[in-house]
Amino acid sequence: MIVMENLSLYTKQAQEAIQELLNAAYLKPGEIVVIGCSTSEVIGKRIGSASSLQVAGAIMDGLLPTILKEELFMAVQCCEHLNRALVVEDRCADKYNLEIVSAYPNEKAGGSLPVRAMEIFKQPVLVETIAAHAGLDIGDTFIGMHLKRVAIPIRIELKSVGEAHLTLARTRPKLIGGERAVYYK
Repeated sequence: MIVMENLSLYTKQAQEAIQELLNAAYLKPGEIVVIGCSTSEVIGKRIGSASSLQVAGAIMDGLLPTILKEELFMAVQCCEHLNRALVVEDRCADKYNLEIVSAYPNEKAGGSLPVRAMEIFKQPVLVETIAAHAGLDIGDTFIGMHLKRVAIPIRIELKSVGEAHLTLARTRPKLIGGERAVYYK
């Protein structure tokens, strides 16, 4: 059983985590933040074993307002049963020329957070891949495949959302050239 106090805590922790990520990532409006989340892990269960729409709602309540305030796009990663496809707004798919695929996430194939994204995004679509500018992984769902090269880990004081391990990353342009190359910061 999910306790209301826990839902409030999950919202607060998700909001804190996304704010820390945005503070460290220096994103520009229109850039993409990929989110991976195992609601099962958040409540202390094995990934994929106890998906919860209530927990997904609490997490989304902590993430989405901050992302929208910064005029960013959110990409919500599905589980491996949908090949880690992502829910995005149609505007994001258009801007980044992303290929839309046909599937609809559910709790057992996709996960609860993608289901919640499909419910509350204005014009949600599912895309197969993305190259996001930063990411937040709640519960070790392996978002790295959806980050631009080169990913840089971000360390923050908050280590988990509920019981789920928390990982944050930003990206930077590749450093190319050789010994004569000069790089900007």
